Amino acid sequence: MNAAAPLEVTVLTGMSGAGRSTAADALEDLGFFVIDNLPPALIGKVADLARSGERVTRYVLVVDVRSGLFVDDLTASLAELRASGAITRVVFLDASDDALVRRYEATRRRHPLAEGDRMVDGIERERRLLEDLKGRADVVLDTTDLNVHELRERVRSLLDERGNDDELHVSVVSFGYKHGVPVDVDLVFDVRFLPNPHWIDELRPLTGTDPAVRDFVLAQPETGEYLTELERLFRLTLPAYRREGKSYLSIAIGCTGGRHRSVAVAEALAGTLAALGHEPTVRHRDRDRE
Repeated sequence: MNAAAPLEVTVLTGMSGAGRSTAADALEDLGFFVIDNLPPALIGKVADLARSGERVTRYVLVVDVRSGLFVDDLTASLAELRASGAITRVVFLDASDDALVRRYEATRRRHPLAEGDRMVDGIERERRLLEDLKGRADVVLDTTDLNVHELRERVRSLLDERGNDDELHVSVVSFGYKHGVPVDVDLVFDVRFLPNPHWIDELRPLTGTDPAVRDFVLAQPETGEYLTELERLFRLTLPAYRREGKSYLSIAIGCTGGRHRSVAVAEALAGTLAALGHEPTVRHRDRDRE
């Protein structure tokens, strides 16, 4: 193995039906070596084999409930990998119960933990088993509203990086509260206290990426004060997150509909984060929704 390229191990796990196979295919296309249905107790063996090789340094290990009650084994194996200098991450795919039921009904597959015909019982049982692991994951990705192509793109944007292990990868998403709060973010900020461009006729059909709306939102005195406070907050917390070993931080900015205020503030916040030395990705979940 090339000494300049550290071993990189991504554990891909999450709810059955949430898109692990699609995500694994996307990562394989990026050059990761994918191993499916690996018992966590064998992760160390795979790492040993990887270190004895010459070329492959990026692995994806797909782990699910078929591997048994694995949380303790997985935690121990990842701790050993980190102690040996490997770059590790856990990516957890989730989706709403309704979405999981629809997907299983469409494929006519049986949930691995379902007893009899009660699919919802199997989903509930799996959630309980994976609750602790989800809380420890580096990245939680909600696939409820993503089609196959969107899921592949989200996975690629999250993990197609060759940066060093010391980097904190920051993402910013704008959203509308009327469409639901994102479940796969670390921090949520509410900007509904700002004057709403929706009530201005000439601004209503536009979005926060249009100059007229952006200028209106950023011209409000409260916006400037709010962004100043956010800068102070992240100047303090981003280095602290990294010192504690966090590699991914997702920040959500919400307004009522997700089209005007949250979009403009998310873009401005991304500029602030860039000035602090980060390269945030920005996504506007509800910008084009009514």
